[in-house]
Amino acid sequence: QVQVVESGGGLVQAGGSLRLSCAASGRTFSSHSMAWFRQASGTEREFVVGSPWSGGTTYYADSVKGRFTMSRDNAKNTLQMNSLKPEDTAVYYCAVGTYSRSPGTYAYWGQGTQVTVSS
Repeated sequence: QVQVVESGGGLVQAGGSLRLSCAASGRTFSSHSMAWFRQASGTEREFVVGSPWSGGTTYYADSVKGRFTMSRDNAKNTLQMNSLKPEDTAVYYCAVGTYSRSPGTYAYWGQGTQVTVSS
């Protein structure tokens, strides 16, 4: 079975940092996209960052560019989040599948990890 597991969420003050980790297992994922989406309460899931294939270009949503950095090693990745803002508060999901900015192309999802940024 395929598993995608996130970790590292928590509560931080505005301006602080968090590091999220994601690990996918059950098959080889180097040619698949790995991405992060987030969903705040009462809103739709939105794209944060994605890596179409291991070793390729990483693409960021404008809202996080310059603050978040995703590093990837095949089926694992780390999302370093700096200069966090209250608007970043959401459940963050790691996803694996075909690259796009839409959640619909990703076949495998983690359970999500809560990130809360206080003002």
